[in-house]
Formats: sequence, C-alpha cells, structure tokens
Amino acid sequence: MHIRTEAAERHTLSLTVANEPGILARIAGMFAGRGYNIESLTVSDVTEDEAISRITIVTKAAPEMIEQIMAQLDRLPPVHRVRDLTAQGPHVERELALVKVAGAGDHRIEALRLAEVYRARVVDATTSSFVFEVTGGTEKIDKFLELMREVGLIEVARTGIAAIARGHEVI
Repeated sequence: MHIRTEAAERHTLSLTVANEPGILARIAGMFAGRGYNIESLTVSDVTEDEAISRITIVTKAAPEMIEQIMAQLDRLPPVHRVRDLTAQGPHVERELALVKVAGAGDHRIEALRLAEVYRARVVDATTSSFVFEVTGGTEKIDKFLELMREVGLIEVARTGIAAIARGHEVI
C-alpha cells in the first residue's frame, strides 16, 4: 500500500465576516477542533459602519487540506467570503514588529547600523536600549530579529500578517 503525502504549504486566507460577538472564537475553534494551526491572525473593520470585518489567517497545510479549511470556513453563517490569496495570485503581505534591543558601546552602534539597513525606525531610546519599529514581509522581519539577537535582543511584539490582493478586484 502506497500512501501519498503532500507537503504542507503556507497559505494566506482572507475572510470577510459579519462583525458580531464570538465570530473570531468560532473560527479559531474550527481550526483547533480539526487540528489545524494558525501561524498568524489579524482582524480589522473594513466598513464605515463597522458591520464587516476582514480576518487574515496564515496557515500551513497540504493543498487538499486548504480546500477543506476554506469549505468549512465558508459554511460558518457569519462568514461572507473566503479567499486563498496565495492561490489567487499576486498579493501584498506586510507585518509590523516592535523590537527592543539592549545596547552599549559597539553593540549600540551595530544595532543602529543594522536598523538603518533594514529601514527600522527608532520609536523609543534610553541610554541602555532601543525600541525599533520594522515593517515588511515575514522573512525580512525574521532576518532582522536574527541579527538583533547577536547584538542584544530583549523583547519582540509582532502584529501578524496583513494582506490584500493586488489589482482592482475587491474581496
């Protein structure tokens, strides 16, 4: 007997949902109940009257599992639309991180130099530390954090992925 296993792929899902109490818990519960992992989750209002929200979920699964996840999400009553931005094609993804770094002497100078290379902004500074704001793709932020570990990384806060399809189509 030969069992075919497909490699897990990273997918960015975009959902529009009715902005009602408990919707986020229902979606997270659906993932947890079926053993799916959420790597990133962001939520924001997208209409003036705050009736509709966009939920962006980043998860890893085999393609057939992504289809199953999307079908299960689509069946939830407050969900209006589910899109797999990864499968759909070109889209823009960004993340923000606040990065606290200790630094004195040469480590301080190196932290500032690296921040400049990564276009990170100093949003707070003391004589012994900095807080940098860095935005961009996940890979850029991961690399910035890796380098900051070498010069005195103390703490990190990340927003999660915000994503939107390219072009004129509205989700």
